[in-house]
Amino acid sequence: MAAKLDYQWHLRKVMADRGMFSTTDLLPPLAERGVTLSSSQVYRLVVERPERLSLKILMALLDILDCTMDDLIEPITVAGAVKKPKKAAASGGGEPTEGLGGLRPKRARIRGVDRP
Repeated sequence: MAAKLDYQWHLRKVMADRGMFSTTDLLPPLAERGVTLSSSQVYRLVVERPERLSLKILMALLDILDCTMDDLIEPITVAGAVKKPKKAAASGGGEPTEGLGGLRPKRARIRGVDRP
């Protein structure tokens, strides 16, 4: 089975190493390199792990922070998730399903309404 690959995003750490502690510190250097982002877009770029990233933005970040791609993006291997076998929703009598113990709901009986 092939290992699942993932990554960690270290932009916030690299910025802190360079003395940039506010996300808005990136706005002017990005604008100098022709990248126009709103302050909320820059905040999400720094704080969250981006799923899609423009290569132009990545190259601008590498230039601004004077770092390599290995400094920003760390590939990691995720252990394969073990799938649990599916359980039947309702057992057809017999043994109670696991997790319910001896508790089983009683079947509802609908009776006619007595009308005077």
